[in-house]
Amino acid sequence: MEIRSIFTSQIMEFFKENVKKDGKSLQVFCAALQEGNAAEVERCFNEYLRKTVSIRDTFVKKRLKENFYHGILLGILGFKDSWDVYSNREGGDGYSDIVAEIADEQLGIIIEVKYSEDGSLEKDCQEALAQIEGKRYAESFYDDEICTVLKYGLACYKKRCRAAVMKEQIK
Repeated sequence: MEIRSIFTSQIMEFFKENVKKDGKSLQVFCAALQEGNAAEVERCFNEYLRKTVSIRDTFVKKRLKENFYHGILLGILGFKDSWDVYSNREGGDGYSDIVAEIADEQLGIIIEVKYSEDGSLEKDCQEALAQIEGKRYAESFYDDEICTVLKYGLACYKKRCRAAVMKEQIK
């Protein structure tokens, strides 16, 4: 657990520096995430991965590979001052990878990240969405002022990703 924390912290620091340099494209990414536009989220994140990471960054055990992409996303989402972003937040029967709350919009976002060992990005996106549903991660929003939840399955493989989204109206 401690290694994961150090790994995530180092990645976040590195990407926060790079995120500030690339403000416009990250604004587009965050807007797409907020709008439930999985195709644009995928396009933007693929472009970001292509420009910033090496395939050697994933030469670690599978769990650490997921942590790598998790850390990148946390760094990117940290760019949004008006969003409350949480890592490994408890909800339902488990801990979702990333949760963002946008109070002004009464919007919650859940992101479950999977590393696709064999490159089956679509299958792993669906597995991530099934995990969000099966473990009932959206329950963390039921007592908040959140009315809409966007649930993202994000599968990554080296410098590529696939995104899928489901929308839930709570109130």
